[in-house]
Amino acid sequence: MGETISEASSSESKLKNQEDSFYLYIHPQELHFPLELKKNISCSLQLWNKSDNYLAFKVKTTIPEKYCVRPNIGVLLPTSISDITVTMQALEEAPPDMQLKDKFILQSIVARPGSTTKDITSDMFNKDSGYEVKESKFRAVCVAPPPNYPPSPVQASGSSDQ
Repeated sequence: MGETISEASSSESKLKNQEDSFYLYIHPQELHFPLELKKNISCSLQLWNKSDNYLAFKVKTTIPEKYCVRPNIGVLLPTSISDITVTMQALEEAPPDMQLKDKFILQSIVARPGSTTKDITSDMFNKDSGYEVKESKFRAVCVAPPPNYPPSPVQASGSSDQ
C-alpha cells in the first residue's frame, strides 16, 4: 500500500509547499474522490520533472491501509511527465460532513544519471541519507458523485406533426 507519515508538527518536520519544489510540478494539489460507497475510487496524480536531472520520488500517506498508490516509488527522467494512480479503498459509509483528513507527502531527490526504480531505496529519503529531500504535500478531498440524470424522454412521432 504505502508508508505511514507522522502527523507531528514540530518545526523540523513541517512540510514544504509546492513552491519549494522548484524542479517538480505536481498536479492536482488535491485528489478529488467522488464518493461512491462500496467501490474503489481512483484518481490520477501527474508529476512533471522540469529539470535536466533524474529525480527519484516516493509517496507516503497518513492512512496506508486506505489507499493504494501505484507506483509509490520511482524515477522521473529529465524533463518527463509521469502519472501516478491513487486508489481509495471502498468505503462502507460516507465520512462525517463529507470531509477526509487524509494527507499525502511526495518526497523527491535528485538521483544519479541513469538511475532506475531498482536503484531507489526508502533509505534515500531519510534526512541523514546525504540527499536533499524535497517534500510536497497534498490531500484527499471527498466530492459528491456526478448526478445520474434520467434519460431524455423520447418524443412520440405521429399525430400532430404530420
